[in-house]
Amino acid sequence: MLMQPLAVAFLVLMIGCAVAALLVKDLLAAVVIFGAFSLFSATYFAILGAPDVAFTEAAVGAAITTVFFVSAISWTGREW
Repeated sequence: MLMQPLAVAFLVLMIGCAVAALLVKDLLAAVVIFGAFSLFSATYFAILGAPDVAFTEAAVGAAITTVFFVSAISWTGREW
């Protein structure tokens, strides 16, 4: 069974975000890229027909986790 072209596009975007989050030097930029990764994975799950998983990923991965990471960075500082 062949994958839908839109699903493949989001998989490529997810891989790009994962690589970019590993290569970036600034912690805040890495958190923003991680949030984009979570948003792309939520969209991927929605394309595959799992709206409950997509909603959970969007709420927890893209929203709550990103807010927690940004607040932790603001408390501790942006430097490595």
